[in-house]
Amino acid sequence: MFVERVSRSKASVVDDPDAVIIAADTVVVFEGRVLGKPAHPNEAISMLTALAGERHTVMTGVAVRSGERVESTVEMSEVTFSPLTELEIAGYVASGEPLDKAGSYGLGGLGAILIESVHGSPSNVIGLPLAPLARLLRAFGVDLLAA
Repeated sequence: MFVERVSRSKASVVDDPDAVIIAADTVVVFEGRVLGKPAHPNEAISMLTALAGERHTVMTGVAVRSGERVESTVEMSEVTFSPLTELEIAGYVASGEPLDKAGSYGLGGLGAILIESVHGSPSNVIGLPLAPLARLLRAFGVDLLAA
């Protein structure tokens, strides 16, 4: 999958053989189209108008690397947007938050009020699926819950 290849590529950029490197890439997929970060406010308005009242998929590729070894996974979540008015969309875009977010929204901020439901990992929708990341890190001997 595209997001897995990108996350593995990002992990390969760091050149520190002693480090455990974490990399991720998140995209929004709606009706077969990948919605990346909007280039300008009008593109954000267009994306949010399309997503309003609809369901889409959020996909995040996560890679962990140490030395030459790389492990990766892809997490998918289904997100359903609430129906939105033009005024609500314009207000959200005016906040500036959607301009650096895939699909023009962020669950970790003001954009949370746009979302009716999430099926799957909420942390995936935010951009870093924590449970799969913890599993990958354990494979490298890093246990986040170890006392």
